Amino acid sequence: MENTMNSTSDNDYNYDNYDQENENKSEIGPGENGTVHLEYCREAACIIMVIFNVIIFLLGIIGNGAVIWITGFKMKKSVNTTWYLSLALSDFIFCATLPLTIDYTLKGSWIFGLFMCKFNSFVMTLNMYSSIFILVIISVDRCITVKFPVWAQNQRTVQKASVVVLLLWFVSSLLSIPPAKFRETTNHGSKDICYNNYEKNQHKTVVFMRFTFGFLIPFLTIFTCYSILIRKLRANQMSKSTKPYKIMTLLITTFFICWLPFQVVSILELNRTKHSTAYNTAQLVTASLACANSFLNPFLYAFMAKDFKKKCYSFLSKIESAIDEETRSAFRATSITNSVDNRHSTAV
Repeated sequence: MENTMNSTSDNDYNYDNYDQENENKSEIGPGENGTVHLEYCREAACIIMVIFNVIIFLLGIIGNGAVIWITGFKMKKSVNTTWYLSLALSDFIFCATLPLTIDYTLKGSWIFGLFMCKFNSFVMTLNMYSSIFILVIISVDRCITVKFPVWAQNQRTVQKASVVVLLLWFVSSLLSIPPAKFRETTNHGSKDICYNNYEKNQHKTVVFMRFTFGFLIPFLTIFTCYSILIRKLRANQMSKSTKPYKIMTLLITTFFICWLPFQVVSILELNRTKHSTAYNTAQLVTASLACANSFLNPFLYAFMAKDFKKKCYSFLSKIESAIDEETRSAFRATSITNSVDNRHSTAV
């Protein structure tokens, strides 16, 4: 069976386009053959991306760690804090593995072995799926809360939310196994390389799964939920109770801005047999942009706090204020909807 050694845009932060044809070359480098130097990080673009990833790592660990501490230990348990705790955990785990990628990019050699090569790929894919799935769940939860307020008030519990989160992580883990399965390591001279070793159409299958379950279906679901929400809110004249929807809109918009370029580059790569330097740079930039999503969410909570521009509260207080305000606003929105529906039923 013919093997294809490939470290493409679906390589989960592997910046080396390793190919079997390069085995007899003394050096792998970006150029006309679409290959990449093992010493690639001598180039300015790579150094910039390394610095960018270091910033993402530091801010992601601090920001998501703060959200985990606040939602997990400081705030009262609720359905909403359960959602945001899961999202922060996903981003925190991913950020914790970034030093492996940074080291690989700097040295041009994977020194962590086969297991960590696969695990690094698994964590990135897990982060993508779990993040978008939790955003889908939050959107559906918001839609149900507004559309069926009485049912939601009686059925929305922390225990049920926890079960949904566990199921979410289980499904995300299953979907993250195939990309990790095809990760392999090989030696090229004095360098070890972590790359994708696909067979025949397996690459297309992985990209198709990721685009379908990690982007297309979630996008359609979220779009449908928001369409229902907008119509319901306008019908009940609840325009003042929009705080939770502003936060969610920012979170979802940020996710798609960060991940859409990565998905596009992955699809375009399927029809390419050789990569130009420009395409390699596109892979590098879109992978780092996808990575950036993991540190942005906590800062969105802080910037959405009412008093951000007026008062100089601590960063942790802003995060707690934004999440707590989101929870209280969602409750008020449910109460108003319930009241309007009850009055309508009485009138009828």
